[in-house]
Amino acid sequence: MKKLLTTTVMAASLSALSLTGCTSTTSSGAIGVDRQQLLLVSSEQVLEQSAQSYNKNIKEARARGVLDNNKAQLNRLKNVANRLVGQVGVYRPDAANWKWEVHTINSKELNAFVMPGGKIMFYSGIIDRLNLTDDEIAAIMGHEMSHALREHSRERLSREYATQTGIGVAASVFGLTQGQAQLANLAGDFGITRPHSRTQESEADQIGLELMARAGYNPQAAITLWQKMQRASQGEPPQFLSTHPTSSNRIAQLQALMPKVMPLYQKSRR
Repeated sequence: MKKLLTTTVMAASLSALSLTGCTSTTSSGAIGVDRQQLLLVSSEQVLEQSAQSYNKNIKEARARGVLDNNKAQLNRLKNVANRLVGQVGVYRPDAANWKWEVHTINSKELNAFVMPGGKIMFYSGIIDRLNLTDDEIAAIMGHEMSHALREHSRERLSREYATQTGIGVAASVFGLTQGQAQLANLAGDFGITRPHSRTQESEADQIGLELMARAGYNPQAAITLWQKMQRASQGEPPQFLSTHPTSSNRIAQLQALMPKVMPLYQKSRR
């Protein structure tokens, strides 16, 4: 009986993987990102968990007196964000209506992220220590925004949910339910805090380049950014790189995309 049940759940899982939950959260854009995604968990569930995590970060930073200390730097980030948000409709029109937020944390850490729903956080260290230009800030922000647009956290959570002996997928087939506590734990551990996959990183590179080009930021800045990151990673890798796996050919891959995005940049400058 146990073997039969296991076989049945596995079969249901494979069936569900092929017949349900597979879609694409964004349009393909000029770059052509059109991979189908496994999305078994709702956007609302992921947004709830990410909002809790983001608000916790805000609360802790405010309590430590390190939130939004540099108003000029914060305004600079908001200006970049406004231009990039103005282009998100190319990939998904609904994202233009997200409640986008921008905050800074005064820290030497080389770190930045955009959580699901458009919650942007930059650590001052990544701007100051790397002496970033606005174009390079746009490269980071566009990359991180792309993770949010593609709902990569939701995708990672869905895959983990599905691989727990098939129960997560079987639930969508047989109408079974799972405790909210379990989902919350998965969301916090796997869906939000774990590193992105190489495939997701590649997509974020591609979409981010298009966003910054359309917003009038030079895509070549993505290359100078990663060159700076490479130099900064000598010795102890910065936090930004710990969740953004890179390889020796990443810059080459970015350079290969330039023929697609430079015309968009040139058009935006007219």
